[in-house]
Amino acid sequence: MAYNEALAERLKSYILQKNIPELVEKKMFGGICHLYKGKMAIGIVKDSLCVRVIPEKYEAELAKNHVDVMDFTGRVMKNFLYVSPPAFETEEQLDYWIDLGIEHAKSVLKEK
Repeated sequence: MAYNEALAERLKSYILQKNIPELVEKKMFGGICHLYKGKMAIGIVKDSLCVRVIPEKYEAELAKNHVDVMDFTGRVMKNFLYVSPPAFETEEQLDYWIDLGIEHAKSVLKEK
């Protein structure tokens, strides 16, 4: 199992509940990701969430418990974070991370 399938179902269900049709599922990073209008927002690698964060919020989010840099390739990936399960136990917590990922995607789309 490359990613936690129960978490993938939880994420998918929650995205449907929130009615965010712009989030499209795609296999990436050996896991599964959700792209907002073609831009990676949030995903799952093993048991962790992978979240893209706008640069202005990156350091503050990184300082939180159960959050770490994403070093999928052995190098830290800019604006990407790994979020461990204790940080998204509740629906409110999961919602927070989804919103951060979408915020990043929207910011990139505005730049074009």
